[in-house]
Amino acid sequence: MSATAPAVTTVSRASSVFGAAASTDHKRIGLNMGLASLVFFLGGGVMALLMRTQLAQPHMQFVSDATYNELFTMHGSTMIFLFVTPMAMALAIYLVPLQIGASSIAAPRMVLAAFWIWLSGGIIMQLGWLTQEGAGRSGWFAYVPLSNSANTPGVGQDLWTVGVILAAAGLTIIGGCVLATIARRRAPGMSVMRMPVFTWTQLVSALMVVGSFPVLILAMALLYAERLGAHVFIGYSGAIDYQDLFWFFGHPVVYVMFFPFLGAAAEVIAVNAHKRWFGYAAFVASMLAFAALSMSVWSHHMFTTGGVTNQYFAFTSTALVVPAGVEYFDMIATLIGGSILLRTSMLFALGFFLQFLIGGLSGIFIASPVLDYHAEDSYMIVAHFHYTLFAGSVFGFFAGIYHWFPKVTGARLREGLGRLHFVLLLIGTNMTFLPMFFLGNYGMPRRIADYPSHPGWGTLNLLETAGAGVIALAVATFLVNVVVSLRHRDAAGEDPWLGHTLEWATSSPPPRHNFERALPPITSYAPLLDLRQRAADRNGAAMTRVPAGRAGLGPTPQEDAP
Repeated sequence: MSATAPAVTTVSRASSVFGAAASTDHKRIGLNMGLASLVFFLGGGVMALLMRTQLAQPHMQFVSDATYNELFTMHGSTMIFLFVTPMAMALAIYLVPLQIGASSIAAPRMVLAAFWIWLSGGIIMQLGWLTQEGAGRSGWFAYVPLSNSANTPGVGQDLWTVGVILAAAGLTIIGGCVLATIARRRAPGMSVMRMPVFTWTQLVSALMVVGSFPVLILAMALLYAERLGAHVFIGYSGAIDYQDLFWFFGHPVVYVMFFPFLGAAAEVIAVNAHKRWFGYAAFVASMLAFAALSMSVWSHHMFTTGGVTNQYFAFTSTALVVPAGVEYFDMIATLIGGSILLRTSMLFALGFFLQFLIGGLSGIFIASPVLDYHAEDSYMIVAHFHYTLFAGSVFGFFAGIYHWFPKVTGARLREGLGRLHFVLLLIGTNMTFLPMFFLGNYGMPRRIADYPSHPGWGTLNLLETAGAGVIALAVATFLVNVVVSLRHRDAAGEDPWLGHTLEWATSSPPPRHNFERALPPITSYAPLLDLRQRAADRNGAAMTRVPAGRAGLGPTPQEDAP
């Protein structure tokens, strides 16, 4: 018996691993994709630290120029194709069916296949590090002629191109399945104007994925043909054609990397303010307008090329401020008069809105061609998109993680470690990226592996490198929090935060088919809040704070204490 026990255990573990990898349960697929994205995030972060070490002072020569270009390319590619975008899709896979009261996602086998296609693309992209010529080094945008075989020879760039094609194909399929789920699998009573705020942000993101990602696949296929000698993009006009194709994907993907985390932050703020999200209809309209405008502004990345109509793209780019303003107004109005609890998730959600505002306002600046001529290809652009994607989206991501971690695992993350994580990340983020605005104004160009000893450049770069170290410490704190919280569990129950949406009406973690009891009546986009309000009205008292799992009735412990 003792001799066969280890063999049985090994077989059991192998079967369990295979079962998790091949499961068609949308929650397992979403969790697998989220974990893989997090691994890529850590790898991309290591690349960023190496780059920042190289730039800490002039003439550091910590790595060679060629290696820096590889790090630059693979850092951007990893963060965009393999972390932020797929993490947004992972949240959709896991949460959208739960929020709309569905038992599963549409076409689960197709979603599973799409996950493995995306993951295969990510692995192929990273395999370039093992080739003799090194990884791709023409930037995450791979402009031609820089990315053709004459200027960037070697298998590494080919692997990068194929990897991007596969990753984009997988994400496109997932986006289509999310759309099908929302269209066909909503619970009875859940009209489109009763869908949760987070589901709406995932809907518009999926629309942009299926509308723009196929263009990226086409651009990469043509680039691969170019590298094989087909001469697809010839001369100046060919370079402009490639940029038009790439940025038709490249601008909508910014909002694919933003909207889901906006939805997460909005859900967190509403729950922690104990109010329903203000201006729901206006918010939905602003999201649709935002998505439409985001598909029409791609060439504002090309103002300085001379190959686009600057006036049109300046107008559409500036018009984005209108739907953005609606979202900020709704956030502020939700907070006003609320019974606000500053949990860790709430701190990250507020940090998301405040810091993204810096990125958004700087976006208005560079939406003007006259001003963009000064800022283009300087560190001001680096600061702008890091304030949107890191100071914005990553903070929204952590807000969602702290909010939904109990639903996924059944345990809470530690609040003390969470607050330390927030403070460290807030300090590190602004130490790293705020000085870049000044560097850009002082004329420091981006995409360089070394720089001269101009006054102030070395000091600001050293500050940025120190900030990157603080970010690394913050991420390490988060990982420690996850390990501690899973090893020494603080049981969360079904609904520890008094959530507003249907995922909190089932167990934590949810069962295989999500709901084992009847759903509550769906009369708005916050059905569990409606349930508690109706219970309070029946009792003739103020709204009782009770988890939905207890049907919204009876007393509750002081779980809302700070």
